[in-house]
Amino acid sequence: MKAINIHEKFSKFDKQWHPHRIATVDDNQIYLAKLSGDFIWHSHEDEDELFHVIKGTLYMKFRDKTVTVQSGEIIVVPKGVEHSPSTKNNEEVHVLLFEKLSAKHTGEIQNERTVAQYIDL
Repeated sequence: MKAINIHEKFSKFDKQWHPHRIATVDDNQIYLAKLSGDFIWHSHEDEDELFHVIKGTLYMKFRDKTVTVQSGEIIVVPKGVEHSPSTKNNEEVHVLLFEKLSAKHTGEIQNERTVAQYIDL
């Protein structure tokens, strides 16, 4: 058991939209990601997804609205809800995510952005 320094973990990678797992809690995972630009529309049929913005401003797009999530804030995307995380003006946003181990990176969508296996830091 030891403390995990989130800022130090962010310094270990540069690749955007690629999750890096920092811990597991029971059957859940906590991972970090750097985001810039727009991600694909997707949903997770069986899992909720929590985004905690560490740095920057995240725009969580839903089909009927966009929610602005600033540094220090969280948003929970309920299971089955289609969403598309995005940033503006080429800003790199740092997020901590919490979700079940069973969650797939891009839900049921598979494309060039899908990460099949997360890197453990």
